[in-house]
Amino acid sequence: MIPWETLDTVRIPDGDADLKLMRRGTEYSIMSGPIELMNSRLSGSEKALATLACDVVGGKAGVRILVGGLGMGFTLRAALEVLKPDAEVVVAELLPTVVSWARGPMTDLFEGCLDDPRVTIREQDVALVIDNPGGGYDAILLDVDNGPGGLNRAANDSLYGVDGLSAARDALKPGGVLAVWSAELSNAFVRRLRKTGFFVEEHHVRAHRPGKGAKHVIWVGTKR
Repeated sequence: MIPWETLDTVRIPDGDADLKLMRRGTEYSIMSGPIELMNSRLSGSEKALATLACDVVGGKAGVRILVGGLGMGFTLRAALEVLKPDAEVVVAELLPTVVSWARGPMTDLFEGCLDDPRVTIREQDVALVIDNPGGGYDAILLDVDNGPGGLNRAANDSLYGVDGLSAARDALKPGGVLAVWSAELSNAFVRRLRKTGFFVEEHHVRAHRPGKGAKHVIWVGTKR
């Protein structure tokens, strides 16, 4: 069996762990300490994050979407596949190194999507992008720190708390969608979504493909 090779390591700001990019043959993995955050063979739920949101808003003209977390680009690519040519997709990625990985060792995975004229990359905390008064998003897609349970940054607790969800609601247009990826269920998070003004649908999606891989959770909250 081909052994895993560590390509790069970056410290997570305000966190207790390093983020590592690993490669084994053509397979890539991003690790937080001993925990695998994502794998290039397992993209089903990351793609579903985009498609479930775009099912609600993607048919409109001039759609504006914010994606929180670049990862391996699966959510971004899935959104671009269904959005119209006049759409705008803003990707907020906290770690410049992750963007460098996308343009470097993982460039084949991204298939040139970072150069799509609809895409703008902001190397910034997604919470700060949400707080920008110029919001007006049709959808906000969050795949940050393994979901509301969190792993790496205490600051992400505020993103998924009442204040963070209220800020996301305010950054959305009427009828806009907040879609959130999570590795696990959280009834408390669903209650917070409802408390902050969202109608909520909960989806259970396989990590790999239908019937294969671990189940992940995607909440789709529509702004009331």
